[in-house]
Amino acid sequence: MQLVECVPNFSEGRNEKVIDAITDAIRAVSGVNLLDVDPGYSTNRTVVTFVGQPDQVVEAAYQGIMRAAQLIDMRKHRGEHPRMGATDVCPFVPVSGVTMAQCVELAQKLGERVGRDLGIPIYLYGEAAQKAERRSLADIRQGEYEALNEKMKDSGFAPDFGPSTFNASSGATVIGARQFLIAYNVNLNTRSKKLANEIAFNIREAGRAKRNAQGEIEKDQAGNTVKVAGTLKEVRAVGWYVDEYQRAQVSINLTNFEVTSLHQAFDEVCRQAESMGVRVTGSEIVGLVPLEPMLAAGKHYLRKQGRSAGVSEKEIVECAIQSLGLAELSPFSARDKIIEYRVAPEGKFLRDLTLGQFADELASESPAPGGGSAAALAGSLSAALGAMVANLTYEKKGFEKQKALMEKLAEDAQHLKKFLLETVDADMLAFNKIIEARRLPKSSDGEKSWRDAAIVDANVAATATPLSVLKAAPALLKIAGQVVEHGNPSSLSDGAVAALMAIAAAEGAYYNVLINLKDFGVSAKEQEFAKVSRAQAESLIDQTRKEGERIKALAMASLI
Repeated sequence: MQLVECVPNFSEGRNEKVIDAITDAIRAVSGVNLLDVDPGYSTNRTVVTFVGQPDQVVEAAYQGIMRAAQLIDMRKHRGEHPRMGATDVCPFVPVSGVTMAQCVELAQKLGERVGRDLGIPIYLYGEAAQKAERRSLADIRQGEYEALNEKMKDSGFAPDFGPSTFNASSGATVIGARQFLIAYNVNLNTRSKKLANEIAFNIREAGRAKRNAQGEIEKDQAGNTVKVAGTLKEVRAVGWYVDEYQRAQVSINLTNFEVTSLHQAFDEVCRQAESMGVRVTGSEIVGLVPLEPMLAAGKHYLRKQGRSAGVSEKEIVECAIQSLGLAELSPFSARDKIIEYRVAPEGKFLRDLTLGQFADELASESPAPGGGSAAALAGSLSAALGAMVANLTYEKKGFEKQKALMEKLAEDAQHLKKFLLETVDADMLAFNKIIEARRLPKSSDGEKSWRDAAIVDANVAATATPLSVLKAAPALLKIAGQVVEHGNPSSLSDGAVAALMAIAAAEGAYYNVLINLKDFGVSAKEQEFAKVSRAQAESLIDQTRKEGERIKALAMASLI
């Protein structure tokens, strides 16, 4: 899933009608999930958080900026928070399946459009900055809206997009790209704000002022305070006392969880606290968190326990929740707190049915689900069995040399299992698209042309889905072969069945590719797609059959 977060800040926090109009414009964009609207009266500012696929997020951001420009007059704006525009800042944040470079492109795309179509000066910041002095939002915003008119007379402050003249009503907007910021608090078994602050100073990147033997703050030759850096990079932290919880916390902002992760921050606070006679009792995530740092934490603590990290995603997340103590102060719902889960479509999925329900659905008079879904399910069972044998071997005494291999096989198998379970539904949805395309009207030449194109697109998708299952078969057999050869001998039959399920998945997917190719027309484009797909399918099934026979023979030789 490609998922981008966008967090525009609008210079209005008091007028509910204006705030509603802006958020309604964002919400109206199909595919965008509005996660949070946080208005502040004293700041006179509203922070909006939404997520979606890249193009959808750019469109929603544009609609929000356009509505803000129509409804907010910066000449009348007053508030405590620094600002320079109706839409003050609009960052793009990669969540999953998207790189920072792609977010930079989104910032540039939005900036160019807003500057051109809305006449608002645009400055790029953060990772999208085109000048080193514009990486910092605070540097661009210095002097705020009130200084903007004079600043823009200087050619050195010319915007990256849009007019170089002052827009009195809308001001200017800063658009950029940054890493996801995780707001994270670690709970202590003390009410001492001083101790919490001491830990915060020790871990935060900015550290603390250096003092000499007399306790005086040291200065460099330029008169600047000399700092002693903290132990963690990309970390801001402060200690405070929370009356509601009757305890102190180390309040942390992880500005780049790829540099300092959740579990690294937690473990370091634990280490620092222990040195002061304080104990960490748990932690809390403020707002939402991406799935990636939760999985990293879960795997970290599984390995610390001497267990394999090649278990299900659900088990990994649960390990992270328990190990970080995220449910100490209030219940922690993964569905509500993890972004990818929060925006996942809700509905009745085949993969969520019981075994009996799925079998009944498969046995009904409906043509879907059918053989394609069954083939994908067989592949997921192969992956599950491969993971099981790998994990059993990982914990088996006498197989210590195989631990690294088995954990890797189990992790790969879990990824394949998840993909193939999703494909159980994807195959049915692809078939339904064909039926929908065939039901399109065809009373005119235009409708016929539209219908024909829709049928071709649907047939391509319906072919690509089983072909993806067939492409997964070699990886499934690689796992099965490894656990048969190097795994726990007591689970040899399970490894062999994993191979058989992979073969069944491949054969079933192969048949489905072939039958879908029969529906392609005579156009050059369709014939070329059919030719390439058939060649891929033939090569993959041949490879699968040969490797399958090898593993079956290997297993049989050991079983007899």
